Amino acid sequence: MTAPRDDVEKYLRGLQDHICVALEVADGGARFVEDSWTRPHGGADLRGGGRTRVLKDGSVFEQAGVNFSRVEGSRLPPAATAQRPQLAGAAWTALGVSLVLHPRNPYVPTTHMNVRWFEARPANADPVWWFGGGFDLTPFYPFDEDIVHWHTVAHDLCQPFGTHVYTKYKKWCDDYFFLKHRNETRGVGGLFFDDLNEWGFERSFAFQQAVGNGFLDAYLPIVEKRKATPHGEREREFQLYRRGRYVEFNLVYDRGTLFGLQSGGRAESILMSLPPRVRFEYEYAPEPDSPEARLGQYLKPRDWV
Repeated sequence: MTAPRDDVEKYLRGLQDHICVALEVADGGARFVEDSWTRPHGGADLRGGGRTRVLKDGSVFEQAGVNFSRVEGSRLPPAATAQRPQLAGAAWTALGVSLVLHPRNPYVPTTHMNVRWFEARPANADPVWWFGGGFDLTPFYPFDEDIVHWHTVAHDLCQPFGTHVYTKYKKWCDDYFFLKHRNETRGVGGLFFDDLNEWGFERSFAFQQAVGNGFLDAYLPIVEKRKATPHGEREREFQLYRRGRYVEFNLVYDRGTLFGLQSGGRAESILMSLPPRVRFEYEYAPEPDSPEARLGQYLKPRDWV
């Protein structure tokens, strides 16, 4: 009989394979290069390994990273116990697939997806496990029909688990992917969930699979619709500027990035999420009533379905 975490690992490895194949087909030329790595020990007695896969310089994706990892340590880092002080000092195991896709065409949104399992083993208590993850969309030139499609897929995959689930996890996504110092959302949201265990293992695991499996249904139709949209230097420069917000969020707020770095994780895999090219401009302001200024209307929570 397999342990729950083994079932989760089997699913996550298969999900990584499935997504990579689908993205290679969508790109039409470039292929993922795999970097298989192991860590016998690290800064926090870190053990484990993973498969980092990166596609570079494709016709559609300037850079796409799809990672699987299974790591464990003897002591949880601060990022994991800030909201769970009772688990301070516990041994832990983390499994996950995470991806970030940076398209070449500015009219194709950047996107992120993550599904994960976490288990903590306090010295004098029973193990505690939970699921987490979600997906979110970061357009530079938004199209309402694309965002409605994105959120409709998210809504529909949540429905079998309760009529309130989409609303709850959509709001959590809006709240989480928020740059407080900019007073704006990172993009147009999606789903975000964490600490999921109250449904029991089977139902919680089924929801994780629904999110992981639903990602391509939500994203690839947008890619197909927008990947050939004509664009010029103006759109490209705006895309590079807005990518800076992605960098800001991942390095300042993202709990996964902080957890990975604090736990002594593999920096190249953790920072794979950053864009290959980006620019920063002091006090940039788009021209009034321009397509670039229009993006600001989308950087606050809104109901889409």
